[in-house]
Order: sequence, then C-alpha cells, then structure tokens
Amino acid sequence: MDLTNKKVLIVGSGISGIAAAEALSSVGACPVLYDENEKLVKEEVEAKLSTSCKAEVIIGKLPAEVGDSVELLVLSPGVPVDTEFVDSFRSKGIKIWGEIELAYELGKGKVIAITGTNGKTTTTSLVGEIMKAYYKSVYVVGNIGIPYTQTALESNDETVTVAEISSFQLETIETFHPKVSAILNITPDHLNRHHTMDNYVAAKERIAENQTKDDVCVLNYENEYTREFGKKCPARVIYFSSARKLENGLYLDGEDIYQSDGKSVNKIMNIHDMNLVGLCNVENVMAAIAIAQSMNIPIELILETIRNFKAVEHRIEFVATKRGVDYYNDSKGTNPDAAIQGIRAMSKPTILIGGGYDKKSEYDDWIKAFDGKVKCLCLIGQTRDKIAECAKKYGITNIVMADSFEEAFDICVNNAAPGDAVLLSPACASWGMFENYEVRGNLFKELVNNLEES
Repeated sequence: MDLTNKKVLIVGSGISGIAAAEALSSVGACPVLYDENEKLVKEEVEAKLSTSCKAEVIIGKLPAEVGDSVELLVLSPGVPVDTEFVDSFRSKGIKIWGEIELAYELGKGKVIAITGTNGKTTTTSLVGEIMKAYYKSVYVVGNIGIPYTQTALESNDETVTVAEISSFQLETIETFHPKVSAILNITPDHLNRHHTMDNYVAAKERIAENQTKDDVCVLNYENEYTREFGKKCPARVIYFSSARKLENGLYLDGEDIYQSDGKSVNKIMNIHDMNLVGLCNVENVMAAIAIAQSMNIPIELILETIRNFKAVEHRIEFVATKRGVDYYNDSKGTNPDAAIQGIRAMSKPTILIGGGYDKKSEYDDWIKAFDGKVKCLCLIGQTRDKIAECAKKYGITNIVMADSFEEAFDICVNNAAPGDAVLLSPACASWGMFENYEVRGNLFKELVNNLEES
C-alpha cells in the first residue's frame, strides 16, 4: 500500500504507537497519534516524538472530523480489536492493521516469527544471537521490547528480522509472511482479551496463515494444540519433542538432544552443555536449532552460540546466593503454565512468591506442579485469595498473605534456610502493583542484592 499523504490514525501512544508514528511520518503519510486516556498530557506524548516527526497528537475524545478523514487504522498491541471504537471504523470499510502488519509492509528481507504462550522471549533472543553470528544485518524486534516499526525502514534485502509476536499482534495481520515461523506451545492465557480458548488458539495459528510449503513452521509435538495444527499448517512442519523420539524432527532422549530425518539419527548436544536450566529451556533450544537450520546456519555455529547464551532477564534468572539461599527471578512467569516451568526448574526446597493481576486463569495445574518442593507460598495481589483456596485443595497449608511486595520478600527471607531457594514466579501479570513484569523483577533483584550476608 502506498501510504504517501494517507491519513493514518494510530491508536495507543505507547512505544509501539510512537514507533509507528515515526515510521509513517518518514514515508510521507499523515499520522495522527491518538490515545483516549484523558489522564495523559498531550505535551508529554509529543515530547516522545522526534523533531522531524510530523504526527498530530490527540488525547481524549477523537474529533468527528478527524475520524471521518481516516484512511487506515493502526492499532497498538494493547488495544482490543472488538471495541465499539474499532468497530466504528470497521463498519466504514477502513483497513485495520496492527503495528506488526505496518512494519512488514515497510520492511525488507527475511522474517523469522516466534510465538507461543511461554518461551517466546528466550527463544527469540537465542535465535537472534545465532542469526547475528552468521548474517550481517539482523534485527530482533516485536513483543521482546523493540517495536518492529522502529527498525523496518533500516532493513534491506539481506536483512534477517527475528520477531517475537504475541497473540494480540497476530489479531491484526493481513499480508505478514515469515520465512520461518514457530509456535512453541499454547496454554490458557489472556482469556480476558480473547474471551475463549478457541479465539486464543486461532490468533496464535495466524502466524503461519500466509506461509507456503516453501516456508517452515516449527511446532511443539508435546502440545496438543500445536501438534494438531501441524496437520493443517500451510508451511512445511518441523516438530520438536521433550518426551518421545520423533521419526522426523528434534527430540530429547535422556540428557541428549537428537535429530532424525527419517533415515538417520544424529546426536546434536548434551543439555548440560548449555547455561539455560529447566525442561522448558530444552524445548526452547530445540526450537531455536530447528529455526536456525531452516535459515541455513551451520550446526557448529548454532551450537557455539547456544553454549555461550545466558538466560534472558526475568526468566528463571539466577540473581545471587545470600546467606546460603539461592534467589531466582522469574517475573516473566505471568501465567500458570510459565510458572509451572519456573517451579520445575527448582531442585531445592523453595519459598515461592505468587499472585498479581487476575487474567481469569485457573491455578490447579500450577499448584500440582509444586510436587512437594514449595515449603512456603507467599501470595500478593488481586489473585491471592483465589490462589490460596486452590492451594488448600491440594494440601498446601503453609500459605502467607502479604500486602506489599516488600513485605512478601521479607517473609521469604525469614522463612528461608541455607540450602533453600527463593523464587519469584507469580503465575500472574504485574498490573495493578507494577507497570510491567520488568519493574517487578527489577525490584526483586534490588531487594536481593541489598541483603546483608549475615
């Protein structure tokens, strides 16, 4: 689409909205950056834009004359697609894109797109490092924190863009066509946004909808949703499994990762040759290997990068050992399935901080995954009573409620003995208490690092 002189309404003034406004201004469009939040200060939003950006900023109610002149709507990921506001443009036949679709239209080169309920950030970061070791022009973007539109205009035909894509972003794609895609897993999450599990699964599956058999889609054989999707996926499917041998694909057998092509089986690596911990990270590594091989990266370079790769911040991140107690920051465990991976990675008696914003999740599977490891469960936030009731059903009795994060941390310190672990893995989003999971994780690390040794 030629965007020159087109009036484009960008909904949402966060980092995605700002980047979209900058990109649209650069290609000669007429962007309007809009946010209905009347608490925002227009001048502060304008200050986030570069001096060369010609975007108009509107806060509060959108004037009718502006709405009537819009030719394209660009939604930030946090904006639901089914609101009355969005429907009013849809009913007029206005094209509705997300920031990802806009970036794809503006960008060049090959795209690797990675989604899944959990593991996206680790896998995307690892794949990005592997690509950087082989290709000259590589960008790592998307839900990982760098808007895709921020780098799209810098890309060229030789660029490889590695994008972490959320279900929110996939709702608004149209022509988005990755060379290699991956769905790492699908478990219940964001049902307050998608309303039903079917809608959530359908959003995830859209990552491959424009792919062909010339492209690759990497899928988890041990996840029911992704395994079934493999039967109808338009791309060539490569499976990985952490629980069984595959005739075709990558799989874990004992402590070794193998690869089979249906004719021969090759040992790829031992899981102790990597710095990442937990079965979830073994799956992330297998997915990364499959993605990298699909991009023609030599296996020696792939393995060298894996061996040197450290865990991403806030995902089962070892912080420090204080007074004989190991502290782990898994603030990115924002749903029960992610938190299951966090507790499974623990090998010591664990004092666990859980709770936060209510995304309408159920906590039974998470509680059952404790498997006798959790010696004290400290709960905070909106969901603390709901989690406590669930935990009691499974015989968990050492439950302590805290009114603040700092109080929860003190409770953990006081309950921990040498040889224990303290794990922040909330199974809930941070909203309400924190701006995001990064702020929550950073506070945890600050509290740990400020602990006196005696």
